Amino acid sequence: MPQIDVNQLSQAKANVTLTQTLLDQAIEKVNSDPTLAQEALKQASNEISSALSAVTQAQNSAKASPTE
Repeated sequence: MPQIDVNQLSQAKANVTLTQTLLDQAIEKVNSDPTLAQEALKQASNEISSALSAVTQAQNSAKASPTE
């Protein structure tokens, strides 16, 4: 059975949670502080990229691990 790197999945989950927070922040600030909202969106985008990378690494480790 392939081994999935749980640490990578946990990292992805943390990235997604932070993304949710940043998107909430952007929504709250979009009218009162568009610059802050834009920065939150940029950070959210970076977190999404990090989450995707962590998931990809977990998938690759599962494919690379020997099957029994």
